Amino acid sequence: MTKLYNTLTREKEALPDQKKIRLFVCGPTVYDYLHIGNARTYIFFDFFAKYLRHIGYDVFYLQNITDIDDKIIKRAAEEQKKTPEIADFFTAAYMEDMRALGIDAVTEYAPATKFISQIAAQVERLIDKGYAYKIEGDGWYFDISEDTDYGKLSGRTAEQAEDGVSRIDEALGKRNKGDFCLWKFSKSDEPSWPSILGDGRPGWHIEDTAISEFYFGPQYDIHGGGVDLKFPHHEAEIAQQESASGLKPFVRTWVHTGALLVEGKKMSKSLGNFVTIRDFLDRHPAELLRWMTLTHHYRSPLDYSEANARQAQAGINTVLQFVAKLGVAEGAQEKKTPSHVVRTIVEQNKEMFSAALSDDLNTPGAIAAVFSLISEYQDTVWRLAASDATMLKEYIKGALDVLGLSSLNIPAIPQKIQQMAQKREEFRSNKQFIQSDALRDEMDSLGYEIEDTPMGYFLWPKS
Repeated sequence: MTKLYNTLTREKEALPDQKKIRLFVCGPTVYDYLHIGNARTYIFFDFFAKYLRHIGYDVFYLQNITDIDDKIIKRAAEEQKKTPEIADFFTAAYMEDMRALGIDAVTEYAPATKFISQIAAQVERLIDKGYAYKIEGDGWYFDISEDTDYGKLSGRTAEQAEDGVSRIDEALGKRNKGDFCLWKFSKSDEPSWPSILGDGRPGWHIEDTAISEFYFGPQYDIHGGGVDLKFPHHEAEIAQQESASGLKPFVRTWVHTGALLVEGKKMSKSLGNFVTIRDFLDRHPAELLRWMTLTHHYRSPLDYSEANARQAQAGINTVLQFVAKLGVAEGAQEKKTPSHVVRTIVEQNKEMFSAALSDDLNTPGAIAAVFSLISEYQDTVWRLAASDATMLKEYIKGALDVLGLSSLNIPAIPQKIQQMAQKREEFRSNKQFIQSDALRDEMDSLGYEIEDTPMGYFLWPKS
């Protein structure tokens, strides 16, 4: 039974009994290139959706795209472009980044501007029920004092919302500082839509609930996002939808990923430590960011540095090198009797791997289980029977597939290096050890190490 930590109840809870799961994850505001903190969240939920499907769930994974927002309008004004130009450009950039990272589990992407009528209708319901009020010349606002449950997700009360600074709408005439805008009246040179509310555009929070209600109804299973969205964004979503529908809970389970730091500090452009996904991919393979994400528990902070990236790459290399050795071992000509001990250890490892993922998606624990298996046979790999080597290799590759790491590939050895290794074998068989040692040194200088095994030579890149 898989259990998942629910931010709302602050407890680990079993996944739903029904086999269909509706999952919503907050998508990007498309005004700039995304950073690796965003990537951490999307990589995790890509794994999460794929894992749920792996264990038999039918998952509808919905993600919104905020393509109308103050930040987009501001960027368009700075670049003297139309707002849709900015939104379309960075939406395309976002999709390119997701493809580059191997993120493909999303069922449907929903741009906010395609759901204006649904957004306006939800605002109308909130007005009719007395949860919203109008500020002339500004817009319609949600009155958090009317929601007695406000703050139940983040643990912040309506009074504590007064100190909210994360995209809290500033406006004269608000009843409470924590009140947030549902519908902004149109201003000159800004996008707007005709509405009974008054010509205007959506606030940030309302788009998510209107979109999720369109696809899932007023209640659904799992909502995800980064921990930075818990307040005020997710708190606002709960207040809106539960007030509009009168049904609780809006979402059964809330899942939040931890922050990503850069060398122990919050990422920001002012500190010069802002790393976009594209910056990362210019220096590293995409699989490395997924590996770094999954070797940290999703609720824990992840500290990124080049030193940590090198350490993570070393971990990947250890796994791939062992799988490559198993590939050589399974092709052995010598007949060896398979060991029942190997099968037993593999079965035990499968249980460890599954138990880790069942316990609040403990991906570091699952990866540690794989490493324990590698450690068990690292020094005896060349003594394995061919069928045992195949069993180990297929299990490890299957585990990587569950983690969404099936794109990890054993590095190809250049033909020139292979020819040098074969020539060295000829020298060794002819007892021309000076020449064979010289070739070993030359391959080493070219970045390749060679290991002599009972099954012949084994080549591997040094880094």
